[in-house]
Amino acid sequence: MKHELSNEEFKFSNLICHRIPERTFKIRGHYFPVCSRCTGFYIGAFSYFILAYFVYVEYTVYLISIAIIMLIPAFLDGFTQLIGLRLSNNGLRLLTGLIGGLGLAIIVKAIKWMIISS
Repeated sequence: MKHELSNEEFKFSNLICHRIPERTFKIRGHYFPVCSRCTGFYIGAFSYFILAYFVYVEYTVYLISIAIIMLIPAFLDGFTQLIGLRLSNNGLRLLTGLIGGLGLAIIVKAIKWMIISS
């Protein structure tokens, strides 16, 4: 099932997350402001930033490679669903988002480390 936004529905915030209701967690009748995958990305990235604040992390080529690999599940889950090969579910979206969020946060911190140390 593909959901397309009409011109009347377009908002700048949709560039950040599509917010399709069936792909968004709902608690007591209220939808999260972002979809399940984005929720995972935010939780994963925020968790890593907290961890990296308290624990020294050395940003090696190996760690950055692992971080890039961590983005692949979220990409594959989203892309295969987008092209209609399969349907994902909110649990899988959250899990791939968590993994991707950790990977993305590692990459962001590694870039920051490279800028500061050069």
